[in-house]
Amino acid sequence: MPATRTDDHQDPVDVPPEEQVVLYERRGPVAHVTMNRPRYRNAQNSAMTYALDAAFYRAAEDDEVKVVVLGGAGDHFSAGHDIGTPGRDAHLPFERRAGLWWDHSDKQGAESRYARESEVYLGMCRRWRELPKPVVASVQGACVAGGLMLAWVCDLIVAADDAFFADPVVRMGIPGVEYFAHPWVMPPRIAKEFLFTGDRMTAQRAYEVGMVNRVVPRAELTDRTRDLAERIAEMPRLGLALTKRAVNQAEDLQGLHAGMDSVFGLHHLAHAHNAEVATDSLGGMDIASMKKKAGA
Repeated sequence: MPATRTDDHQDPVDVPPEEQVVLYERRGPVAHVTMNRPRYRNAQNSAMTYALDAAFYRAAEDDEVKVVVLGGAGDHFSAGHDIGTPGRDAHLPFERRAGLWWDHSDKQGAESRYARESEVYLGMCRRWRELPKPVVASVQGACVAGGLMLAWVCDLIVAADDAFFADPVVRMGIPGVEYFAHPWVMPPRIAKEFLFTGDRMTAQRAYEVGMVNRVVPRAELTDRTRDLAERIAEMPRLGLALTKRAVNQAEDLQGLHAGMDSVFGLHHLAHAHNAEVATDSLGGMDIASMKKKAGA
């Protein structure tokens, strides 16, 4: 079937693949959702976030889809939130779907930032985590900051041997990304080291600490992920949905949901502090300075 996208305010329309920020294709019982900004390492602007939301809804509503695979076009899964590409659109209004906070685009300061991030980051990720079909992340190259959030909402992660993971936002004075799953996807002391240093974690190390399910050769990533998804798709749909719900509920009983709420407040305290004492809410950091600090 042809790849399609969902426009932010319209029904799905056929568009050239190069113009889509998210690609969607169903192959048998598996829906493949692919972030498509490879020139910018699949940095997440708002257009991509809402297109992902539309793609996940499409997969949820299609009775032929049993499993979803989330991937990124090009050399990298996702380098995180868009903080400086020509397509950055944080100032634009979008139709809100994940919560009841007001439109951020005509507000200022914390009133704008908190409303936007409650919607496009924390709210969206929580919605996607509850998709009642298994979601498998297929990760290559960079999975950094906001990219972690997208991988972490998935039920399983298959990583290429060239994949690396990092959350360097402590360099901005911010205690981790908005969807703060760190102490649940890895042991707490590992999470502290991960955040305190901002260092890259290799795919092998991520496997050792239980953050990813499998590490495979880069050349085999697509096939191995598809094989796993198709094997899962042999299970009954309701059984998969209930099992996913059961494990998610167990995580929430271990404090995941409440913990994220509390850290989201700390995250915005850090933004407000930066806005007061530094040049901006990111502590004066941009793409170039973050790369320099990381030695990339």
